[in-house]
Amino acid sequence: MPRKAQPAEIILEPDLSRCIETVAREEFRRGVQALAAGKENEALAERSEILRLFLEGADFKELRGRSEPRLLEGKRVRFSVFVERGAVRWRMDVL
Repeated sequence: MPRKAQPAEIILEPDLSRCIETVAREEFRRGVQALAAGKENEALAERSEILRLFLEGADFKELRGRSEPRLLEGKRVRFSVFVERGAVRWRMDVL
């Protein structure tokens, strides 16, 4: 039986006007609206589910505490949200 491919990382880039939680909620909402509009496909459904789990489980106070100081320094911040060993994980990169 072929192994199911893992979805690609979901890239979220907050800025000084939209924190990581807001960016994740907007991306989730876009996916749900696309699914409701009949654009259903497995990748979009998986992406929406990963974002839902991220929104439910992430400590956004901690994530803002890590990212906002970098944004105030004028740097870009990128969060990668992905599934690893069956759990939703994230990584923050400062660009």
